[in-house]
Amino acid sequence: MMSKKNISPSPDILYGQLYFDIQLAHVYSEGETFTDSVPDVSPSEVVALYEHEKHLPNFDLTKFVKEHFHLQAFPNLTYTSDPTIAPKDHINRLWNILCRPADTSVDGSSTIPLPFPYIVPSGRHREMFYWDSYFTMLGLMVVPDRIDMIKSMIDNFAYMIDLLGFIPSANRTYFLSRSQPPFFAQMVQLLANTENVKQRYLPQLRKEYEWWMTDSDKLTDEQPVKRHVVRLPGGIILNRYWDPSTTPRPESYPKEEDQRRKALQHGISAEEFYQHNRTACESGWDFSSRWLLDSKCAETNHAADIIPVDLNCLLYSLENLLAKMYNEQGDVESSKKFKLFAQNRRNAIRKFHWNDANQFFMDYDWKRNRSTSAITLAGVYPLYFKLATPEQAAHVHEHLGKSFLRTGGLVTSLEATGEQWDWPNGWAPLQWVGCQALKNYGFNKLAAEVKQRWLALNDRVFKATGKMTEKYNVVDNVQCGGGDYPLQDGFGWTNGVYLRLLHDGSNGQFH
Repeated sequence: MMSKKNISPSPDILYGQLYFDIQLAHVYSEGETFTDSVPDVSPSEVVALYEHEKHLPNFDLTKFVKEHFHLQAFPNLTYTSDPTIAPKDHINRLWNILCRPADTSVDGSSTIPLPFPYIVPSGRHREMFYWDSYFTMLGLMVVPDRIDMIKSMIDNFAYMIDLLGFIPSANRTYFLSRSQPPFFAQMVQLLANTENVKQRYLPQLRKEYEWWMTDSDKLTDEQPVKRHVVRLPGGIILNRYWDPSTTPRPESYPKEEDQRRKALQHGISAEEFYQHNRTACESGWDFSSRWLLDSKCAETNHAADIIPVDLNCLLYSLENLLAKMYNEQGDVESSKKFKLFAQNRRNAIRKFHWNDANQFFMDYDWKRNRSTSAITLAGVYPLYFKLATPEQAAHVHEHLGKSFLRTGGLVTSLEATGEQWDWPNGWAPLQWVGCQALKNYGFNKLAAEVKQRWLALNDRVFKATGKMTEKYNVVDNVQCGGGDYPLQDGFGWTNGVYLRLLHDGSNGQFH
């Protein structure tokens, strides 16, 4: 295993002023392009050359970048999709297109090298994203001879936990300050259904849990918040998303600078703005009305003030799994401890995340001691993990049928903000979570309706474009809003959920 100290710093730190000058000059149309570039000589040599040459007459920054950096080639760019075939056949052709081999270490690269092959979300990606991968694996589960790829990807995540202490958003150095929704436990359970391997990953599951709970033992009434943990009245501890950095995101600079300047007009400092934006990115919902104090003002993002319902449901599931695994190992004391943690979290979710006025599970603003105003599909996670009461589940079911169900499936939120994790967009992972949540409480009719509408929308868009896309407009046929990526060959989690829903439906089941 490589050492953590051998990983290059993030590009903004590695190249300093050169990085900012390149991004501000818009040498490339996308910020990520340069952050993923590799120097032809050592980073220190490139910086020294720049410091020497930039003051020379007729210095050309674009020419300098092209001479001293190269872009890693996108593999399989010659692939052309065929919209006349069935989407499932298209997806199965794509697995090899979206597969990346084990990485090699390159000086100055932002890639964190992984030892095993993996699937990326789309043809434009060269990195393995954390929570995307779980939903990709759902599809791999029903494809012959792809179990080895699932094992390979899980082993990569276990490797990152061993190396870094946690799983970053993706294997890039500029993601080292944050994670994503913790689906590692769900991945391990997928594999455990095929063979008895859970105990193998117990050390990594425990380590990831400890990362999310770091400093929970140091919380007091006077200092109720540290890192990812928040102490609520009564000594209850729940979790939030949080990024410690208060600087621009390297992969998005300078795209956010106009918004940062507007935030200053609302009394929000640059440091606060950057940290809340980074925190929202850790949630995977970047960006959404979930994080806004004022849904009509994108600059009022206060994600670090929010205790998200989905995150705490995921950690509840992790606590339950750890309790079960320790029990199977014969460690009764540890099993009892994690069982109690899970029970306490379940009770806290029912107390703080259930909103009586809206009869729905909502995020909780710990700074203002109240529910947030956004009603979103994150509210189905308590049903997905079977911790809602039957009465609560019935109210959620009613909300989904009346408000969230649209022509193409479940809409992400009821707010039209222009952000990609809001109305009118729908996302594959939330269709899966929504369907399973409904099935868990016997609401099979609505679950089947969601599945049918989502698959039909995927079919229609594929027939028109030859693509399975990152997200869909589930309300009408207008193009989706928000987000970073153009139409491309993919999309990992859409492919995975499509295949799994199609397969499970043909077997008359979802699980």
